Amino acid sequence: MAGASSASAVSVENSGNLGWICALVTVDMNPQVVYLRLHWLSLRWSLMLSARLKPVVTRVITPVARFALRVGITPNAVTWVGAIAVVASALYFYPRGEFFIGTLIISVMALSDLFDGTMARISQKGSSKWGNFLDSTIDRVTDSAILVGVSLYLIDKDDSLVLVVMVTLVTGMLVPYIRAKAESFGILCSGGIAERTERLIISLAAIGFDGLGVPYVLAIGMWLLAILGTYTVIQRMLIVKRAI
Repeated sequence: MAGASSASAVSVENSGNLGWICALVTVDMNPQVVYLRLHWLSLRWSLMLSARLKPVVTRVITPVARFALRVGITPNAVTWVGAIAVVASALYFYPRGEFFIGTLIISVMALSDLFDGTMARISQKGSSKWGNFLDSTIDRVTDSAILVGVSLYLIDKDDSLVLVVMVTLVTGMLVPYIRAKAESFGILCSGGIAERTERLIISLAAIGFDGLGVPYVLAIGMWLLAILGTYTVIQRMLIVKRAI
């Protein structure tokens, strides 16, 4: 009888454990819970990247930004100069296959995006609506120019990777558009696993290392951007859908 009672207790205990396991699996497989977890991870990734990199760079460029303001240079002028340099470099060097030198120049000139923001922040006038609009628009132009330059090279080489780059280009345009459209409805739609900073770092790293002869790095970078960009587009669309 004692053995039967013990076996019965073990059976009950196992049944209870099995019930907990089933409950946990059910929770983990719940699409809404999975989505929320992924969204939380993407927000954490974006905040961690910005929190670690941006303050360091800002501390370095702030003295230069103050000097630029003292000599009469405006934040909008910096925005225009940086944009023209990035677009010219991307459309000149990349179609020729000169990926490393092009990426080196673009990486330096892309710092203008931080310069103009820092200058606007520490200036007496502060940031303006026109400055914010101009900066956002220029970002779309420069990001597109980088991928267009790579696409022209791939088209010339008859490389099918150009299709992946096109997906990256389209999703890169859709991510900020969805956010802007959502905010016009009064819906907060920030975050995502592949915001502009992350996309720019991945694309320039892939293109630059390809210029140094690292095999497969361009394909890996473009596929990664295409996948992350597509996921972010879907993620933001779901945010809007749930908020409406």
